[in-house]
Amino acid sequence: MAELGRVVVRDPDSLLPGGFWAAVAVWVERPQVANKRLCGVRLEARRSASLPRVEHSGPRPSSGPEREEQAPAGCGPKEGPGHGRRFPEGGPGTRPSAGPEHGPQESQGRRQQGEDQREAAKAPLLSRVPGQPGKAGAGEGDFPASDLDSLWDDFSRSLASGNREMLAFFTRSGAESQLEAQHGLDVILRTVIPKTNTHCPLNAPRREIVVQDVLSGTVTFLPLEEDNEGNLKVKTSNVYQIQLSRSEEEWFISVLIFCPERWHSDGIVYPKPTWLGEELLARLARWCVESRQGGFKSTLSLISIMKYSRARQALKEKYKDMVKVWPEVTDPEKFVYEDVALAAYLLILWEEERAERGETARQSFVDLGCGNGLLVHILSSEGHPGRGIDVRRRKVWDVYGPETRLEESAIIPNDETLFPDVDWLIGNHSDELTPWIPVIAARSSYNCRFFVLPCCFFDFVGKYQRRQSQKTQYRGYLDFITEVGSACGFHVEEDCLRIPSTKRVCLIGKSRTYPPAAEGSVDERRTRYLNSRRGGPVSPGASAGGADGPEGRGALVAGAGHTPESPAEGLWLSGFHPREKAECVRNCAALPRDFIDRVVLQVANLLLGGEQLNVRSSQSRSVKAWNRGGSLSLAEVAGELDRETLRRLKRECGGLQTLLRNSSQVFQVLDGRVRIRDWREERPRKEKEPEAKRRLFSETFKTRICWFFAHHPDGCVLPSDRCPFAHGPGELRPASSKKKRQPL
Repeated sequence: MAELGRVVVRDPDSLLPGGFWAAVAVWVERPQVANKRLCGVRLEARRSASLPRVEHSGPRPSSGPEREEQAPAGCGPKEGPGHGRRFPEGGPGTRPSAGPEHGPQESQGRRQQGEDQREAAKAPLLSRVPGQPGKAGAGEGDFPASDLDSLWDDFSRSLASGNREMLAFFTRSGAESQLEAQHGLDVILRTVIPKTNTHCPLNAPRREIVVQDVLSGTVTFLPLEEDNEGNLKVKTSNVYQIQLSRSEEEWFISVLIFCPERWHSDGIVYPKPTWLGEELLARLARWCVESRQGGFKSTLSLISIMKYSRARQALKEKYKDMVKVWPEVTDPEKFVYEDVALAAYLLILWEEERAERGETARQSFVDLGCGNGLLVHILSSEGHPGRGIDVRRRKVWDVYGPETRLEESAIIPNDETLFPDVDWLIGNHSDELTPWIPVIAARSSYNCRFFVLPCCFFDFVGKYQRRQSQKTQYRGYLDFITEVGSACGFHVEEDCLRIPSTKRVCLIGKSRTYPPAAEGSVDERRTRYLNSRRGGPVSPGASAGGADGPEGRGALVAGAGHTPESPAEGLWLSGFHPREKAECVRNCAALPRDFIDRVVLQVANLLLGGEQLNVRSSQSRSVKAWNRGGSLSLAEVAGELDRETLRRLKRECGGLQTLLRNSSQVFQVLDGRVRIRDWREERPRKEKEPEAKRRLFSETFKTRICWFFAHHPDGCVLPSDRCPFAHGPGELRPASSKKKRQPL
């Protein structure tokens, strides 16, 4: 046995030992949070158990040679650090004793305390399956609980028949302690699912037994492997344990390996011991004492993680070339791989829905507010009939080809914007239309379902405003959309996607709360609910209020025969306005060039006329000291600008700060203060940069005049050969024109 690492945990809010078991639950249920090479886990089965009693016919085991011969080298117990091996009274490792100093009442109290602690440790793992105590979440290929019983019984017999070193590893002491204490364990069987990777085809899912000993404060991980006859057994070479211990007033968390000399690391399911003892240990220590607001579902809780992992990898390989031909100014890596992950989720969700309904026809869909249209392209290419609608056409639409149906139009929620023949309505960052999608789905047909991924916060009319400060605005908005779906008659489910975005909680309405015959009365209830939101009143149980007006921002969506210029007749709720077709740029980039240049010169003169800070000579002694100016707050700079300039800047998003940050060649803006950029302090370019960055730098090198060469009293602080900007027209290079994108 070897201790890989030990850390002291500061617990000012007295969250331990409960916080330890909450942290363990994260590693057991969602190890991909720490190990990014994993896709997730599937909890197969769970049972209560106990360690076997060991009958002693001779003297107790000692640390002498006879004991060491019973185990492979390096696998027997060793003395760890002196503190923290056993718990003082009241600690998580306190064991009831049969000694005379403890009477029956105290022994009974300790047993009750142990039961309470076991329930506390069990609770996080049962959160996925309400109403099914003692069972883990289900998935495809579920492992029968009887098989877990058989596995554990075989392993227990091996412990009792002489594998005392492993038994001592479980009990944190010699096997003789089992004569003094016999308490229950929680045993969990899980399947660890690595991310699918074409470069590593052997990354098959692995099964593990997780043993939680709450009274001892340990959780032990036992990997399983198949023997020559195909039977599963414990793989003793990769057994490790996480311990919580206490000494005096300090808590400790440790990670130990049973047999370090035989540890085999594949770098994925079984990381290197250094990673366990450093990275994982540090994360566990942090999770133990973090305040958890919670309120969100586990990632991918509504679909099979294994199927999702395979589908996502297949789609990623199939559509990865989209990154190379992406014509938009947006980041292709983020948008392509986010839509790939979203498409994988929907494909598995719909596949499992077809299996539940006994159907074979692929679901149809309409993506309202489809934006770049990539999600529509992927879903259509994978065999689902559908289309996307957005108020503004994107350049990338021409890349997909005619098979991908994308329409440029705006939508106005009324009786003419229904989709009676469509199975699913999708709202992926659909902004102003997000709260309307459950309403449109409910009124399109009884069989129409919806999927929304909320991002920007909009009410039915205008911006959304929360009314409960106890919740975050994001949580409150999700609750509001859930309330809308419920008011429309849907059973609304929530899931957390695995996408590169901070807003990754989706809401799904797959079934109704009423029979088809009740459609008339339910629609009257929908109308009353919509009218109750007029002007922002909140219905009972709502978590947020109404809007402050019709003005809103974000990419709006789809239309069926209406344009923004059409009269808004027959609206379901008056005051709704779709976004204008022309995209309004308000990041200071559209301001007149002479206005920007004038503000830059004015701010630079303010800074250069201020107090001199850290004036130092150039690296070349022949160059005089370069004036780098002073530092001013944004408020101080704004106070020196005239009213008309401030008025024009106020109409832009971010105002003065955005303009100065756009002029990054001249200024540095940090923590609300601005100063002249000193290019001598810039980090040297890395030799091994990504190809995209190297290409961008080479394309822009010497394509713009150096501002300091043209305007700074001391000129540029860098010599011409080191400055990325042109020192005079003679060095100016023409900007490279982008090649025309070819359709795939």
